[in-house]
Amino acid sequence: MRETRNAQASKFDFYSQHEIGRELEEISVTLDELPELLPMIEIDVFEVGVKDTGRIGMSAESVLHCALLKQHRQLSYQALAFHIEDSSSFRSFARLPAGLIPKKSAMQFNISRIKSETWELVNQTIVRHALSEE
Repeated sequence: MRETRNAQASKFDFYSQHEIGRELEEISVTLDELPELLPMIEIDVFEVGVKDTGRIGMSAESVLHCALLKQHRQLSYQALAFHIEDSSSFRSFARLPAGLIPKKSAMQFNISRIKSETWELVNQTIVRHALSEE
């Protein structure tokens, strides 16, 4: 079963006051201002015709956040999996529900499904948003 967005942020979300934690929180706030990104990701990541039963998978929001985290911090999938499991700031940024800690193979599977055309649309949307904020 997949969700586009995690409906409720955890009361346990915590960003470190370290510069990296503050930066991740700021990026997360910006992404929250761009809900139109999630349907773009959902089209690529979610399989058509799959029944809404079984284990809960990563939401489109979590896939996007994990992909951006991987690129922004220049991490391998193995390092990304470690940091998400180990760091409350990374976990909060990834928007993963309590108890869901995806393995590196799950993150790689989901993130690699995002098409280059979709990344271009995501990039254009973020740039337009940044320019409108000036």
